Amino acid sequence: MRPEVTGPGANGSANGAGGSAGSGKANGSSGANGSRKADGPGKPSGEPAAKASGEPAGRAHAHGSTRRPPQVTQDTARPEGGGRAAPGGAPAPARQWPLLAVLGATGLGLLIVAFDAFRVGALIIGLALIGGAVLRWTLPSVGMLAVRSRFTDLFVYGGLGLAIVLLALMAQPHAWLKIPFLEDMLHFTVQ
Repeated sequence: MRPEVTGPGANGSANGAGGSAGSGKANGSSGANGSRKADGPGKPSGEPAAKASGEPAGRAHAHGSTRRPPQVTQDTARPEGGGRAAPGGAPAPARQWPLLAVLGATGLGLLIVAFDAFRVGALIIGLALIGGAVLRWTLPSVGMLAVRSRFTDLFVYGGLGLAIVLLALMAQPHAWLKIPFLEDMLHFTVQ
């Protein structure tokens, strides 16, 4: 049997937070046993109710409410643009086509690297990430390709893709892209 406390916030109605021991209603209309009623907005009737945190009676905080976060997270906010990329009636792969396109191109690049064409495979991987950044920027909903905010996703996908493309182009031997000041910096640091 849990200890019982009375006072404002004992049912989780303070600050609009629902109690985890009760029915989860934020307006205080129902407590642990469903019999608790509020006299008015934010005013409990004084009937005892089980406290969600399990603290013994008499150890309630200053204003009768706890400041602890809920022990179980109810949901997570979806990032902007994180909705389905196709209607809900479409099959699951079709709803996530932007992510599958980026993953498919990346897998193709890795397969090409495995067949000993490092530069071409790395270019495909970098272009797949840049393509993911373009999809994230242009489409209103990209499904699971949206991880954080739009700006963060653009920065990460685009930055990593650009870095991989540049490194693939400058890889030795026989670099396809030669940047003169980088060679000068390398010779200056080595000498």
